[in-house]
Amino acid sequence: MIARTTATLLFFVGMAVLPARAASPTGPGDPLTHDRQAFDEIERGRYLATAADCTACHTQNGGKPFAGGRKLPTPFGLLLAPNITPDYETGIGRWSDDDFVSAMRRGVGPGGMHLYPAMPYPYFTRMTRKDVLAIRAYLNTIEPVRHEVNANQLPFPFRIRASMFGWNTLFFSPGEFQANPGKSEEWNRGAYLVEGPGHCGACHTPKNFLGGDKTSERLEGGVLVGWYSPNLTADERIGVGTWSADDIVGYLKTGHNRHAAATGPMAEVIQNSTSKLFDDDLKAIAVYLKDQPPPQREKLSPVAQDEPVMKRGQAIYVDNCAACHGGDGRGVANLFPTLKDSPVVQAKDPTTLLQIVIHGTRNVATDPAPTAPAMPAFGWRLSDDEIAAVLAYIRNSWGNAAATVAADDVSKRRPQLTETTP
Repeated sequence: MIARTTATLLFFVGMAVLPARAASPTGPGDPLTHDRQAFDEIERGRYLATAADCTACHTQNGGKPFAGGRKLPTPFGLLLAPNITPDYETGIGRWSDDDFVSAMRRGVGPGGMHLYPAMPYPYFTRMTRKDVLAIRAYLNTIEPVRHEVNANQLPFPFRIRASMFGWNTLFFSPGEFQANPGKSEEWNRGAYLVEGPGHCGACHTPKNFLGGDKTSERLEGGVLVGWYSPNLTADERIGVGTWSADDIVGYLKTGHNRHAAATGPMAEVIQNSTSKLFDDDLKAIAVYLKDQPPPQREKLSPVAQDEPVMKRGQAIYVDNCAACHGGDGRGVANLFPTLKDSPVVQAKDPTTLLQIVIHGTRNVATDPAPTAPAMPAFGWRLSDDEIAAVLAYIRNSWGNAAATVAADDVSKRRPQLTETTP
């Protein structure tokens, strides 16, 4: 679930994320007590489904909620998200609770059918059975939609679901989240949210050639559907090390902070999921991420300002970028994102920068921050050489330091990148 893909945050039940409720004055056998318990479970499930951003994959643009059919591009071919409404014929209405729990936590559906990890069961396995069944209780209340979806569009041999047995053996470690007794309750809540329902690593951890997580590089960033999901560790140059906990909360709640503005797949995550979460949950996520150790890396030196590529890039920047982002690269807080000290700008992979410069983008709009500034497309206006030069300039100015981008890299990536509308 990205876009996502992603990908992509979020709910901690084992530590009582939901506010405690007063005891019911009615007896345990009273129908009102049963109704109240059912309502609480459904509301809990609704929150969990929002936290896990189920909408992102299972609701087609313009389609009925959770009726499936949305295209999920993968490196191995196309999948379509299935219908998870309670329809008996085309949805999950006939599934038992055990079927649902198995699909969520083991990646195995009714009749032993293996699911593909585009369904992030490697993360959902950390969730408690109680949480998973709460999601089921909520899904049972939504409108059943008769919508037949042939989910598996993969070419041979990837369409053979039995191959997932081998994949799971190599890359799937089932098991419920276990709290770290050496950490605070808030830290553990955040860990559950990030590593479980939020499945942040599904987008923010690089993948190997078989699509499994490179666990030695967890949360260090990865390419997905034409965007680079940035580093989420405490790295001060390319991660969230210079972000305060309030910065992270603000970003997840509104899509903006003094450092960045959400766009691409993350814009959808914020719009559908994190902007609707409790502030305490977002704070817990921030506490956990701020405690993730940065990767060991060599310190980079910026490209010298007197290099020809930097002089050319500066001229292009002044003509095309400075009006919004400023001559000092600081932008305008909560409107035009800063380029100075930006993790996205300095990321080891420039895919997101190329996507934005070539196609343009629009930042996310949320209830707390309804303005959605747009970045115009420059792919029609700037050549490959010019794009490479201006990226070299912004990635190595104002204290930034990152590898330059070659014109050949721009040329190769142009056809791979597609316009993405959140």
